[in-house]
Amino acid sequence: MSTQKAAERLNPLTSEQVAQYEKDGYIVIPKGCSEDLIHTYNAHIHAIRSAEEIAEWARPRKGKGAGTAVSDQDRFSIRLFNPHLHDGFSLQMMKLPIVRGALAQLLGDEACGVQSMYFYKEPGSPGQAAHQDYYYIRNDPNTLIAAWVAMEYTNEENGCLWVIPGSHQWGLLPHGAVKNLDEHEAWTDETEGVDLSKEIPVVLEPGDILIFHNLLVHSSTRNRSDRWRRSYVCHYIRHDSTIDREDLKRKVSLV
Repeated sequence: MSTQKAAERLNPLTSEQVAQYEKDGYIVIPKGCSEDLIHTYNAHIHAIRSAEEIAEWARPRKGKGAGTAVSDQDRFSIRLFNPHLHDGFSLQMMKLPIVRGALAQLLGDEACGVQSMYFYKEPGSPGQAAHQDYYYIRNDPNTLIAAWVAMEYTNEENGCLWVIPGSHQWGLLPHGAVKNLDEHEAWTDETEGVDLSKEIPVVLEPGDILIFHNLLVHSSTRNRSDRWRRSYVCHYIRHDSTIDREDLKRKVSLV
């Protein structure tokens, strides 16, 4: 993959934003997506999952070997995994020019997409315990970065993300069993030996884009509202990095 000239891509971040990312491990790009785009993409995903016959790639699965029956609840509760590999709209959402430009500024070169997930997080659903993305997605050299697009207003009530600013500088931490099963999903792992009182909420408006480092300690809480907390989350690596996981080895150019 040839390196693109900076003049050929957006450079949306100021020097202050780049410095904030290096210090805190995350930044927010306000209104990185228009309301029209957010509304249209939400409607597009809803159409995929509400179809009488759901495409095989889009079928909700709770785990390996899950049955073929699809309940109405599963249609709009179980995440849509890697839609960018099958759906053109999802691919273009991964390749948003503002995200491509921001990632190139933060990584010093072009990034590639490796994973996408559309989360529903319906009312009452649990969150994910504190963790670091690198624990799940090892890459070399380590350049993994996430772009989390808010598909609606996200705050403490409907289960927003919580982060510990600066925790990306701590290196990879030990992870163990989830402790609070009333608050968090049981199938994940949780960082150990971390003072979670240092977490702060990241409140986002529809279309805001949260970009964060793979070693940033972050979590989400149970959705205690009557609102959804839909989001589209993509993971990227610099074009010269490689992924250990077999299911994420395919790299998608953002050009």
